[in-house]
Amino acid sequence: MDLLSQTLNSFSTQISEGGVSLNTDIFEANLVNLLILGGALFKLLGSALSDSLSERKEKILGAIQESEERLQEATERLTESETQLAQAQMVIETIGKDATVTAQQVKSSILTEGKAEIERLTAAAKSQIGTIEARVRKQISDYVVTLALKRITTQLEGKLNSGLQQKNHR
Repeated sequence: MDLLSQTLNSFSTQISEGGVSLNTDIFEANLVNLLILGGALFKLLGSALSDSLSERKEKILGAIQESEERLQEATERLTESETQLAQAQMVIETIGKDATVTAQQVKSSILTEGKAEIERLTAAAKSQIGTIEARVRKQISDYVVTLALKRITTQLEGKLNSGLQQKNHR
């Protein structure tokens, strides 16, 4: 750090005292050599720098092209996904409609079968009631006949007994 300070102080002192000036002698100032060296460096480094910049440019263009291809692929996948989503929504809507129709058909079928079952049970009950009524009528008829026979038998026995008693008393 001290060396740098000393050098800068020395240089500023020379400038202020007028000790620094431009040398216009081309050969003494070695200006020709510097121009040749500069031209050679520009020629040699220019092509290397140009090659380096060309490689860099190709890498950047390749990266841009790759990015564009990935963007295109992503766009295509997005379009496919949107199409599949639309198809899935249509299928869901169709399934919903079919489910509603099927539920209505099942409901109607159950109601129809229920009515038919009620009618069948009603007919069976009427038939059983008719059968039971016929059986009860027969039982009542049999009972009435049995009672009538018992009364007639009792009356006949009573008449026979009284007729026998009259014969016995005579």
